[in-house]
Amino acid sequence: MSKRTHPRGTARPVRLLGDPVLRTECDPVRTFDASLERLVDDMFVTMYEEDGAGLAGNQIGVGLRIFVYDVEDDRGRRHVGHVVNPTLVAADGELVVESEGCLSVPGLRFDTPRHHHAVVEGVDVKGRPVRVEGTGYFARCLQHECGHLAGEVYIDVLSGDARRKAMRAIRALRE
Repeated sequence: MSKRTHPRGTARPVRLLGDPVLRTECDPVRTFDASLERLVDDMFVTMYEEDGAGLAGNQIGVGLRIFVYDVEDDRGRRHVGHVVNPTLVAADGELVVESEGCLSVPGLRFDTPRHHHAVVEGVDVKGRPVRVEGTGYFARCLQHECGHLAGEVYIDVLSGDARRKAMRAIRALRE
């Protein structure tokens, strides 16, 4: 399957910064059934339609701990998958500051510090254990999506001048 297509699913509207669902910690998934599988399909379709690298449940208004991703690591290896009830168990290594964006904050990118290495553990749609480990941009994606599920957006990790610049840019968009 190419980066732009997914065999099934329906695109859903992406929630934008200011929507309370983005600032609410997501609940654990407790029911593993066909509706969860449909949600994952819808999330992939939405992510591809919006040209994203990852998408968390609350970004489409679903307050459940789940995210999907399709992203390359620092060696150019493509990683495609999903994690249900993820826990960021490691974010370590060099702190790298690179441009980062978000589908819920469209049109803006800011230099954001993230660790070079990340590990996420959770389960898949069938409830089977999953461990995902990434470096580079993939590690950035894992940290970003786990942040969403905690009710955070990437601008929350900014500080000092970078945070002030981001907040000014966001306010300017709303005017």
